[in-house]
Amino acid sequence: MYNATPQAAYDRAITVFSPDGRLFQVEYAKEAVRRGATAIGVICKDGVVLVAYKTGVSKLLIPESMKKIFHIDAHIAATASGLIADARRLVDIARLDAQRHRLTYDEAPTTEKITKNLCDLMQLYTQYGGARPFGVSLLIAGIDDGEPKLFEAEPSGAMTGFKAYVIGSGKKDVEGFLEKEYKEPPSIEGGITLAIKALKKQEDISLKPETIDIAYATVKEAEFKTLSVKEIEHYLR
Repeated sequence: MYNATPQAAYDRAITVFSPDGRLFQVEYAKEAVRRGATAIGVICKDGVVLVAYKTGVSKLLIPESMKKIFHIDAHIAATASGLIADARRLVDIARLDAQRHRLTYDEAPTTEKITKNLCDLMQLYTQYGGARPFGVSLLIAGIDDGEPKLFEAEPSGAMTGFKAYVIGSGKKDVEGFLEKEYKEPPSIEGGITLAIKALKKQEDISLKPETIDIAYATVKEAEFKTLSVKEIEHYLR
């Protein structure tokens, strides 16, 4: 009989598979994502919406200093769940990649290309010793040739496209709500309202204007705009 080696022998080295074909460090990175704040992306008929919840907001905190939605290019933005410091590093890499593409080809990069390049990098960090996987998942949204796009980049380097998706601690409840309610692409306003309703499905969060980041891009303008606190307050009402 073959006796499987205990998990402890395999959970310290990123380059070693367990006997049942698992990379525990990658799974731990995904657990960091599952414990992170909820973030939602929704493709709309006239654009795409990103909504991110911010945890741990204190009266002493300057809300503007705690960002959960990052602009990569004029027409591409991302939100994250997990280790936000890792997300900032990946966003910086994506921004450089976008600028190199513009300088080289004199055209805007596509959302799919930027996401794929990030996923290739994230996958590399699952292959080599001396480095850990990125403990973050990204929802990357953009407008490509007049068509809204939404992708998820996972710690394993997997890349998946979605019509609407959620990452973070509220994934199970919010995903179930989106699968039920997302029947056809809504308007931008409808997409924002849908995402906020989905966030409210979590019982342990307090939705306030300062605890939410919202950004959207329309097909017509192809440029991401971030809502102000007053605009967010309007949607919460």
